[in-house]
Amino acid sequence: MSYLDTTKNVYKQAALEPNVGLCCTTNPIWELPGLSIPTIMQQMNYGCGSTVHARDLVNSPKVLYVGVGGGMELLQFAYFSRQGNSIIGIDPVEEMLEACEMNFKIAEGENNWFSNNFVSLRKGDALDLPVEDNSIDVAAQNCLFNIFKEEDLNKAIEEMYRVLKPHGRLVMSDPTCEQPMNEKLRNDAQLRALCLSGSLPIKDYIQKLTDVGFGTIEIRARKPYRILDPAHYPTEEIIYIESIEVAAIKDPMPEDGPCIFTGKAAIYFGDKEYFDDQKGHTLLKNQPLAICDKTANALANLNRKDIFISESTYHYDGGGCC
Repeated sequence: MSYLDTTKNVYKQAALEPNVGLCCTTNPIWELPGLSIPTIMQQMNYGCGSTVHARDLVNSPKVLYVGVGGGMELLQFAYFSRQGNSIIGIDPVEEMLEACEMNFKIAEGENNWFSNNFVSLRKGDALDLPVEDNSIDVAAQNCLFNIFKEEDLNKAIEEMYRVLKPHGRLVMSDPTCEQPMNEKLRNDAQLRALCLSGSLPIKDYIQKLTDVGFGTIEIRARKPYRILDPAHYPTEEIIYIESIEVAAIKDPMPEDGPCIFTGKAAIYFGDKEYFDDQKGHTLLKNQPLAICDKTANALANLNRKDIFISESTYHYDGGGCC
């Protein structure tokens, strides 16, 4: 049995018998005016963070969500769009699609603004999306891509890039790990399906996104997730896993490489009212400016004593240099 077949079996069972502990989401449930998330959706929230961000969802975008779970994030996306077939949910597991459909009927009863026809559920695969080229404003996946081995991961990212419109964005939440994992962990299909042993270092994760062509990367959150310890897993050391929330934007690739925001800021504190680097960046006196890592390096190379550059916080909230 392939590791992908194992994954399908795990989530087939999770559809038939909701497994609250399958993933450990690090985000509270959304609380928005008029939004009621059914308990069953919360129990089937098989993610490690959130891919729903209000600033991505203006002007009723067309949204694609891959790996539907119990439908909670699909319902949240629909909250912002509220149009027929504006949200597409794709999953390879028939039982998960059926469970999601039933959960939407419950959601209709709890939310007078919600209609089941806002969401179109389709059986399909992340490696071959049943979606047209350049047709999606926001694509999302939560705790899915870390399951894939390298070749399949590359294909899944390429597929997301293909279906996005120019300047569209791929919003993701995935476990990451900065420590090396042994081959026994990496090749354990069950642990991969449980979103544990496929975790990549953040640098490698970002590299795969920029290799496909995403010109702007935003790391929006970085949080503790899980521990793999020698008493319970095939490892000789404690392995610390985090979860990150990332947006990859289908912007043109700049000539000098991608703009990667890891939560750095620059503060000018010199004698003048502002500093202009003559490259499009103006630093107002004592006002932090969010900057991408590329701009941070360029400013650091100026060797000025009146510009402070913070370390990466791995929490980027928008705006800034690019």
